[in-house]
Amino acid sequence: MQKRALVVGLGIAGMSAAIGLRRAGWTPVIVERAPERRTGGYFIFMFPEGVRAAADLGIADHLHTRNPEWRPGGNSWSVDRRGRRKPALGLLDAPSGLAAVLRSDIEAALWQGIAGDGTQDAVEVRFATTPVEITEDAGGVRVLLEDAGTGKQYREDFDLVVGADGMRSSVRRMVFGPDEDYLANWKAMICAFQLKEQVPTYEASDSIIVSRPQRAMWVFGLADHAPCAWLTYRTEDIPDRFAGPSIEQVRAAFSGMDDDPVVRHVLDSLEQAPDYVFDSIHQVKMPRWSTSTGRVVLVGDAAWCMNTYSAMGSSSSLRGGAALGAALQEHPDDLVAALDAWETGLRPYITRQRRSARVKQQRFVPSSRPAQVLVSGALELIRRIVHRRMAAEFTATAAVPSGMAR
Repeated sequence: MQKRALVVGLGIAGMSAAIGLRRAGWTPVIVERAPERRTGGYFIFMFPEGVRAAADLGIADHLHTRNPEWRPGGNSWSVDRRGRRKPALGLLDAPSGLAAVLRSDIEAALWQGIAGDGTQDAVEVRFATTPVEITEDAGGVRVLLEDAGTGKQYREDFDLVVGADGMRSSVRRMVFGPDEDYLANWKAMICAFQLKEQVPTYEASDSIIVSRPQRAMWVFGLADHAPCAWLTYRTEDIPDRFAGPSIEQVRAAFSGMDDDPVVRHVLDSLEQAPDYVFDSIHQVKMPRWSTSTGRVVLVGDAAWCMNTYSAMGSSSSLRGGAALGAALQEHPDDLVAALDAWETGLRPYITRQRRSARVKQQRFVPSSRPAQVLVSGALELIRRIVHRRMAAEFTATAAVPSGMAR
């Protein structure tokens, strides 16, 4: 009889884990609190680790990437206090191997993956369903589930529960303890959404950076889609930031910058956005991602949220799901050994990326004027080197007759 796993959460981490489990011979069942699959989402990067994991999960052919074609002079601009634009080092310029995608692009590819290809059954997904109670022992896990539509509760037995339900994971709270034991507050906020149209006077695929100490606004240009906006700011009063309309809070945070046309366009677009993300920034730090019995394990942001400044959340979730499936294949009869091997192999990578987030934060939103000057100077030096190399490659490619190009 195949072993059954309950996967809590239909996001990138949950679907990746489900595909990994199925490839290891398990029968996963996904429960999702939302009444239907969410299809929105803002711009994210897939690093080479994520691209490789997508291939390992068998979804690479379904994944739509949106990297703009690089132009001489670059596709990215920074805007100074006087409104002057100058070339900037785009996040897609270096390192190589980055893929520009929307969150919905990855989730759509994973959704096709769990639907099966005709050679295997589709993964069962139960919407509007949440776990209410989790009881584990050496023989398995008994879960009390609730149907949000009817209010009906029922118990079901599984061999493994996978918590893939995000930074504020309900599985983590039920099994490992309260959020405050694991969430590290970074005293910063983020707001992200899709623009309906590009900022006037910029090319459709341009990226734009308006950065000041303590607050910054980024517009990420895409090849075949309207840009996405990403706003972030540092603040000491996180609890108060959730009191009152979030759009008003964002406008207040960027007051004094809204005389800039880019900032004004983005803030006005936020007012019209049908959907957006507004949240505080945290990291999740846990000494262990699974219980001693090996019956409950956390993946993705529920286990190791590195936060948005790391830009590694989606890549690490894909890698975590692929690696979980591989570990279960290598240790088919010993769950504890499988989860130990999985965590031993994955944790050094997660730790490196978590530490790098502090450095990356200074690029995304400088903590002070001196920090901004230092970061800007370093990035300008790197930009000149990188753009010189990319311009040479562009010229060499353009010089090759089309019939000879590989």
